[in-house]
Amino acid sequence: MTLKLHNTLTRKKVPFSPTNPERVTMYVCGPTVYNYAHIGNARPAVVFDVLFRLLSRLYGEGAVVYARNVTDVDDKINAKATEEGVEIGVVTRRYLTAYHEDMGQLGVLRPTIEPHATDYIGPMQAMIAALIERGHAYAAEGHVLFDTSSFADYGKLSGRTLDDMIAGARVEVAPYKRNPADFVMWKPSKPGEPVWDSPWGAGRPGWHIECSAMIEQTLGLPIDIHGGGHDLTFPHHENEIAQGVCAQGDNRPTAYARYWMHNGFLTMDAEKMSKSLGNVLLVHDLMKVFPGEVVRWALLSASYRSPLNWTDDVLAQSRSRLDYLYGVMQRAQGVETGVAGDGDKVLLNALLDDLNTPGAQYELGLRAKALDDAVRTKSSNAPALKAELLVLADILGFLGGDPDAWFKTGVDDDLSGRIETLLQQRIEARAAKDFAAADAIRNELDDMGVVVMDGPAGATWRLK
Repeated sequence: MTLKLHNTLTRKKVPFSPTNPERVTMYVCGPTVYNYAHIGNARPAVVFDVLFRLLSRLYGEGAVVYARNVTDVDDKINAKATEEGVEIGVVTRRYLTAYHEDMGQLGVLRPTIEPHATDYIGPMQAMIAALIERGHAYAAEGHVLFDTSSFADYGKLSGRTLDDMIAGARVEVAPYKRNPADFVMWKPSKPGEPVWDSPWGAGRPGWHIECSAMIEQTLGLPIDIHGGGHDLTFPHHENEIAQGVCAQGDNRPTAYARYWMHNGFLTMDAEKMSKSLGNVLLVHDLMKVFPGEVVRWALLSASYRSPLNWTDDVLAQSRSRLDYLYGVMQRAQGVETGVAGDGDKVLLNALLDDLNTPGAQYELGLRAKALDDAVRTKSSNAPALKAELLVLADILGFLGGDPDAWFKTGVDDDLSGRIETLLQQRIEARAAKDFAAADAIRNELDDMGVVVMDGPAGATWRLK
């Protein structure tokens, strides 16, 4: 089985071959922890979680080293801390905890390594010093800047020329810059901001140097896969490459990361999310209305490289599909889970084709239907089909919950008790052949928004 991935660097879908199959390395740009994560932040977390699960299945549970960083020093973090009158650590700890909780509800596994930028100031300074020594960076007025003219392949990842990048970006104009596109790696701290001593004066790191240093320290260069949102291609990832390869004296872009993957934008009813439009949807708020698996299904319902338009219909369809899958599992509760055959290969065929999650979701539905038919006909294949379904679902991150609990989400104890009492009365009425009373109870349940499902193991229920 060969995994094929679209490599942003080559603009082609190519076979994936890790440098070392016993240590597959992947890095994904993680959260800047100054507020709750919005749904756009959740897309890369979920997409690369599926890739992490798939790679672990292909190469072995402990063979994949997945690092997802935490940016815990940043202008927005500083502003939030100043606004609240607290140290930045108070802000970052609060929102990192919230991020972990929100991503956990989406079924996102913790990465192997979660480096925090503030723990790697020393390695950042060492990388900056190496760049100065090799003639790729220069100090000016308390700043250290990367000299973009010193790296011939600058722009190769994004496919832009230096002139295009200057024209299309909000380039900071500063008298100490040699070239307009040169970017800051170290800068003086403003009053009240975090500050560290350095050979170039007290200050703090720029954003781009953080990832370059953390990747080198935690994973080693080159890494196999670097992932993140499409909006990070330029300037962040472009700058990462420049720093990472020039600091080690090997100016080939592949000396930093061999495969680059970028997920597409998420829009709200065809509009890009923005605070100015007031359409930023926080995962923290969404979790109060929908189960995490519904949100996860929606996030995987389009190719990771394509834009995803977030609408109420997408969520409704996702809930419907998961209701069906959990309904199948509920009807198959009496079936002992057997040994999976080769059913997971069907799903892998979709995921091996550049992480085709919509195709994998479709195959998951087919496998569920096969199990449902086997349960209905009491086929001897049911145990194996159930095992295959669970294997497939686990790779995608679904069906980890109890089927009965799934359908009772949001139901308080009083309502649940009332429903169970009515179901028991209906059972007794049917046993006494009082079908008129049984039908009346079913109608009462229907008016309460309860769907009754009769099966071989008895009656179960769920909310509409």
